[in-house]
Amino acid sequence: MAVKIRLKRMGKIRAPYYRVVVMDSRTKRDGRAIEEIGKYHPTEQPSLIDIDIERAHYWLGQGAQPTEAVAALIKIVDEGKLQTKEPKTPKKDLYEAAIAAAGGKNDAGTDGPTPRKKAAKKAEPKAEAKADETTEPTEPAAATEAPAEAAGDDAAKAEA
Repeated sequence: MAVKIRLKRMGKIRAPYYRVVVMDSRTKRDGRAIEEIGKYHPTEQPSLIDIDIERAHYWLGQGAQPTEAVAALIKIVDEGKLQTKEPKTPKKDLYEAAIAAAGGKNDAGTDGPTPRKKAAKKAEPKAEAKADETTEPTEPAAATEAPAEAAGDDAAKAEA
């Protein structure tokens, strides 16, 4: 059986990434692999190359033939010319730097926006409404009696 070390394509249409796999040479490009020994993401800057070099040398010792692309990747990893990406700055640090640049204090100082006072404004009108209801109880009662009498008159007229 002819064994090859080659790339197995994965990902979306314009965002490919590859797995470095050991396969029989007669299988499809994305077919079943004997073993996965690494991954390669060419779209990242710098490209991510993560190959288990011990397993790659084992398979090369067993007679597996690497493709041109995989041979170049193995060469990069062997020589140590692998570029590594800088770690991302956490968003919290970026936020704190932006607050410091704006001249404000961060969460420890709580020099942010002032809290709203809507709760106090809502409580005052309700208190005034309750005070109005207690001082004038006769007017609403008289207003409710008048429509009742008018409704009674309308009913008497309808019967006649």
